[in-house]
Amino acid sequence: MYRIFLSFFIASILISPLAQASDIFQYSASNIQILRGHNYELGEKQRTIITLEHAHGHKYGDTFGFFDLIKADGQDHTYYGELSPRLSLSKMTGYDFSYGIIKDLLISTTFEKAKDQGPQYLYGGAIDLNLPGFKFFKANAYIHDSTELDGETWQVTLSWNRPFEIGGVKLLAEGFADFQGDEGGRSPNQLIVPRLLVDIGDLAGYEQGKLMAGVEYSYWNNKFGIQGSDESVPQAQLKWNF
Repeated sequence: MYRIFLSFFIASILISPLAQASDIFQYSASNIQILRGHNYELGEKQRTIITLEHAHGHKYGDTFGFFDLIKADGQDHTYYGELSPRLSLSKMTGYDFSYGIIKDLLISTTFEKAKDQGPQYLYGGAIDLNLPGFKFFKANAYIHDSTELDGETWQVTLSWNRPFEIGGVKLLAEGFADFQGDEGGRSPNQLIVPRLLVDIGDLAGYEQGKLMAGVEYSYWNNKFGIQGSDESVPQAQLKWNF
């Protein structure tokens, strides 16, 4: 299954910049992240994570996805990936659904897959907000269906990106948060992951917005729906946008 994710990302990264010359694709953004953290719950305490992330917009909506290659110290590697295509009601109908801070309404879906685990399917709706200073702020509300658990549950996912500047230093506050209900005997859980990154490429006199470094903090209450398994991990992060 990991080959499917990698094939998607490689194809998207190679094709999207060329396709922007047409009227189908509107933007494309890709990056590689390296993270190193300690004191993880469940399994080895120290891990290195390499993430390949890609997003693009097109005439009908947008697509976001990432693939994590995870190496815990003393263990074999594992992986986790998500693919989230969305359809914009404004783009599909030609009617402007923006109102106040509401930028657009969308139909949202997500496919999730971890190594040696069955897939998870999410489907629902989304609101993109137009907030001052933010490059984007997205709120997705899903029905969450794990193929390994009985029943279904709800999930709300928020994601944000806000560049700012202090004393001439360019910084980026971004991240995501997942809030999920109980499903198949697993407890409700909340995963909140903010990041604070410094544009070290700009500080070094190179191209702005290409090389970032900073800290990602991961807080996971009831990790994987396991009651009482709480994770609080700061991670050093290096991010290269290409």
